[in-house]
Amino acid sequence: MRMTQGIRALTHEEIVSYSTHLQENEKSSATVLKYVHDLKVAATYFGGKELTKSTLIEWKNTLIDKYSTATVNSVLASLNGFLKYMGWADLTVKPLKIQQPLFRDENRELTYAEYKRLVHAAEGAGNRRLALVVQTICATGIRVSELQFITVEAVHTGRTEINNKGKRRTIFLPKKLQRVLSRYIKEMNKTDGAIFTTRNGNPLDRSNIWRDMKALCESAGVEANKVFPHNLRHLFAITYYGIEKDISRLADILGHSSINTTRIYTMESGSVHAHQIERLGLIIT
Repeated sequence: MRMTQGIRALTHEEIVSYSTHLQENEKSSATVLKYVHDLKVAATYFGGKELTKSTLIEWKNTLIDKYSTATVNSVLASLNGFLKYMGWADLTVKPLKIQQPLFRDENRELTYAEYKRLVHAAEGAGNRRLALVVQTICATGIRVSELQFITVEAVHTGRTEINNKGKRRTIFLPKKLQRVLSRYIKEMNKTDGAIFTTRNGNPLDRSNIWRDMKALCESAGVEANKVFPHNLRHLFAITYYGIEKDISRLADILGHSSINTTRIYTMESGSVHAHQIERLGLIIT
């Protein structure tokens, strides 16, 4: 915590100082950039004026008028972190309360049948790499950013150690996945390192995969709003929980710190819940 004297304002110098603090605490580069961006936008709004509880609440209300609840809370988290760092915890503002959704949004839920069509569409387009990327993410439940840990060695041993967000976990590769990736490795003459790379040898990033997946929508007959890498992770979680019913183990596999995060992945769709209610048979007349 940095104790300061004088006027309490959001200045460029203080934002730079906070950015350095975040980096020294090993926050990811994406997190640092996001916090700094939010603080710069807030600094423009306040224009160097002294921060008070009332002006911060007024600013919060302007955010509510423009953005979703999740976005508002994300921005407030950036500012509150800065205020605590400066020793101004008395100025922090409360986040908005978010009611936990009861069901998954079926309009954005990728089904197993649609997943199969995406894989076949990638193969039909001659994009073998994409077909294997999609299956690798869906069969292991990894984040798209963790695809770099699927290496030649991992294929040979059937497991990989993933280090993400300061946490380490072991991911196992199904034997069928090992076999198809082994063939791919031989075809590509890869001997070590990440399996899925660009022409320059760099690991594929989210934008590469997202763009290629979107190109499959029409030929696969899948709505575009369902086609993005993270939905493959959701399908893994739904499928695993449907078979094992072990949310604690699933949280470990997905790398979640809280089971409450995992619950979002395992929520039922509204139609499934409605079917369950129908089966109760509690109407007599």
